[in-house]
Amino acid sequence: MKNDLRALREGRGITQDSLGKAVRVSRQTIISLESGRYNPSLALAFRLARYFACGIEEIFFDEEAGA
Repeated sequence: MKNDLRALREGRGITQDSLGKAVRVSRQTIISLESGRYNPSLALAFRLARYFACGIEEIFFDEEAGA
């Protein structure tokens, strides 16, 4: 699964550490998400979407669907 998490975060001037604290995960988890090594749980995906005030599908998308 691909994502635009890094672009969203950097576009708002948010550090990986600050984002992790806001959504209750470690900085390492944010790094793993951004690099595509880790797919979030549904609960984490919802927390990230709420944090950025957008839909989950605006952050995460299926690479096979060509999105």
